[in-house]
Amino acid sequence: MSRVGKQTIKIPSGVTVEVTSGLVRVKGAKTTLEQILHPAVTLRVEGDEVHVAVKHEEDKRERALWGTFASLLINMIEGVTKGYQKKLEINGVGYRAEVKGKDLVLNVGYSHPVVFPVPSNITITTEKNVVTVSGADKQRVGEIAAQIRSIRKPEPYKGKGIKHVDELIRRKAGKAGKAAA
Repeated sequence: MSRVGKQTIKIPSGVTVEVTSGLVRVKGAKTTLEQILHPAVTLRVEGDEVHVAVKHEEDKRERALWGTFASLLINMIEGVTKGYQKKLEINGVGYRAEVKGKDLVLNVGYSHPVVFPVPSNITITTEKNVVTVSGADKQRVGEIAAQIRSIRKPEPYKGKGIKHVDELIRRKAGKAGKAAA
């Protein structure tokens, strides 16, 4: 049995969870998130709790879906209450980022500035060399942060590029370091 799926999910005040045919909708104070349900997964709302179940508990694939959809629902509830954010750090001489209108403009060592269009449900802010991507949908925030990071991945010799703030870049010794060894 799924350990995550077996647990009941508490619904905080100010959040509503609606289950219609094949769709779960979580409404919060600021936003609404929707998720399509797999046919094998059922959600039951009782008061301020949600119970997740599958049709055949002994089936390995359905047990995996059980925990997955429970985690997705927990993430949706947290997203409409608190939201999610990822911070990216830009390292390099002359590397900078700024938000112009609905675009993120990155100067990261190319011959031209890279213009990244900001999606409607995501907020991007910059201060000094840190870009903050925030929004209610955990998967979407992570996806946008990964797309921004892929514009100029950090290189292992000097560490120049775009990286997550808590990411550790494994550094390599250059030619001089190899000759000394």
